Amino acid sequence: MDYKALHERLLRLSTTGGQIYVSKVTPGSKPSLGVRVPELRKIAKEIAKGDFRDFLDNGPEEYWEYETLKAFVIGYAKMDIEEAIVQCQNFIPKLHDWSVSDALCQNFTIARKYPERVYQWLMEMVQIDDEYHQRVVAVILMSHLLVPEYIDGILDCMNRLKNPGYYTKMGVAWCVATAYAKFPKETHAFMLHNELDDWTYNKSIQKMIESYRVTDEAKEILRTMKRK
Repeated sequence: MDYKALHERLLRLSTTGGQIYVSKVTPGSKPSLGVRVPELRKIAKEIAKGDFRDFLDNGPEEYWEYETLKAFVIGYAKMDIEEAIVQCQNFIPKLHDWSVSDALCQNFTIARKYPERVYQWLMEMVQIDDEYHQRVVAVILMSHLLVPEYIDGILDCMNRLKNPGYYTKMGVAWCVATAYAKFPKETHAFMLHNELDDWTYNKSIQKMIESYRVTDEAKEILRTMKRK
C-alpha cells in the first residue's frame, strides 16, 4: 500500500476545525489531522477491499486518523470470525482514547453473525484488568448482543467489570442504561441487586433518565433509586 499517497490524501481532507474538535472531545488521543469521520469511513472501506492485512500490521499510527482507520477496517474487512477476533486482540492494547475504542466496537458488526463465539471471547476478556479491554467488552455487548438470550449474562457481566478507570465505568453505565431501554424489567431487577460502585450506578440512572426511550413514569421511579 502507498502510505505516502494515503497521508497526502488525508492532508487534503484535513481542517483546523477538525483538529480542534478531536483535541477537545478525545482526551488522550494522538495528534489529529482534522479529517471528518465520514471521510475516514469512506477511506477505510477502500482499504478493506485491498491489502488490509498489511495496513493493519504495518500501517502508520502516529495520528488519530490512522488509528480510527484501523478500527474501521477491522469491521469492514472480509475475514472469518477467528481472524476478526485476533485482529481485535492485537489492536485493543493500543487503545488510549474512547473514540477509537468505540469506532472499533460499534463497527464490529460481525458479532451479530457469530454471537455465541463473540460472547465467549468477551467473557474471557472480562478477566483482563485494563481500562480499555473492559470498555470494549461493555460496548461490544451493548452495540451488538443486547438480545433476549444474552441479557441476563450481559447484566451479570457488568458486575464483573471492576477496573476503576473512567472509560470502563462510563462504558458499563452506557451498557446498563441501554439495556434498561430495551429490557426494562430485567434491568430494573438488576438495579435493585447489583455490585456496581456508587458512581457507576448513579451514572447508569442518569443515562436512563436522559434517554428518550425510557417512559416518564419509569424516570420518576429511577430518580428515587439514586444512591446518596
